[in-house]
Amino acid sequence: MTTPDGSQRELALIADVGGTNARFALTDPVTPAPEIIEPRSLVNAKFASLQHAAEHYLAEVGAKPRSAAIAVASPVHGDEIRLTNRAWSFTRAELRQALNLDHLAVINDFGAVSWAVPALQPGEYVTLHGADDAPLRGPVTVMGPGTGLGVGLLVGDEKRSWEVIETEGGHVSFAPLGDEELMISRWLTARFGRASTERVLCGAGLSHIDAVLGSNGNAPNDVALRDPADIVKAALEGHDVAARRALARFCAVLGSVCGDAALIHGARTVMIAGGMVPRFIPFLRSSAFRERFLAKGRFASYLESVTIRVITHANPGLLGAAVAAREALSEATS
Repeated sequence: MTTPDGSQRELALIADVGGTNARFALTDPVTPAPEIIEPRSLVNAKFASLQHAAEHYLAEVGAKPRSAAIAVASPVHGDEIRLTNRAWSFTRAELRQALNLDHLAVINDFGAVSWAVPALQPGEYVTLHGADDAPLRGPVTVMGPGTGLGVGLLVGDEKRSWEVIETEGGHVSFAPLGDEELMISRWLTARFGRASTERVLCGAGLSHIDAVLGSNGNAPNDVALRDPADIVKAALEGHDVAARRALARFCAVLGSVCGDAALIHGARTVMIAGGMVPRFIPFLRSSAFRERFLAKGRFASYLESVTIRVITHANPGLLGAAVAAREALSEATS
C-alpha cells in the first residue's frame, strides 16, 4: 500500500473496538516505533458486525492487509468472542478468513491500553500525583471508565520487557462508602440484580448517579436518564448543582477503586484512560479523588508514593494494538 508519506509498505490492520465506537487504523509492524496510519472512528450502531465495520474501513482506505491486531471490549479467551456492551460476536477463525488474513491477534481493549503505556511520550499524559518526569515504574494499574470500566495490569520495568495481564477487574462488586453510595448501590441492585463497579464508573453509571441523587434514591427503573456528556458539560459550566454533585460522587468512587486496584496489583503507577476522564481533569484534581485514593487505613502511606497519571493520547487503544501487532509479528517470524 502507498502510505501518506508516499512509500510502499506492508501494513497491518489495527483496531480498538469498544461498546460504542470501533476505531481502525493501519500500522507498519517493522518500524522503529509503533505508529498509527489512516485512523478512522466508526459508530458501532451503523454496522451489523465487527466484520462489516472492518470491511467498510478497509474499503475506505483501499488497504488489503495480511495481518491484524484487534482489541475488543470483552474477555478474549477461546475462539468465540462476544463483546460485553455490544451485541457483536465472532470467532477468530471466521474473522481471519473473512478479512483474508494470514495472522490475527485478538486482545482485550484494556490489554491494548496497557501495551500502549510504555510507548507514551511526554505530552501524551497528565500527572495527577508524582513527578512529571518520573520513569514508569511497574507494576502499573491501567484502568478507566468509558462505555464500561476497563482494568489491565502491566508488569516489568524499563530495563526488562513489559508483560500485559488482561483482567475483567471492572466487574468486581461495588463497595459503597457513606449514605449516598449506599443509596446508589441499592438502586443499581434493584435495577440490575447486582451493583458492580462498572455499573457506577462508566458513562451510563454517571447517568445513574445523577438520577439516583437527584431523586434521593426514588428514581423509577424507567426514569429518563441525562446523557453523561451533558452531565459533564453542565458540571464544568458550574451552574448545575445536581450535575456537579453527580460528577463529584463519580470522582470520589473512582478514587476509591483506583486505590483498591493499586493495592491488589501492588502498583507503583496508576494510569487512568478511557473516554471520560480526560474531559474533566481539573475537576478531578479538585474533587475527593485523591482523598479517597489514600483512604486505605494503614496503607495510606504506601499509596502516597504511587504515581497517578491520566492518559491524554487520542487513541491509546490503537497505539497498544500497534504494539501488539509488532509483538505478534515477532512471534510469528521467530
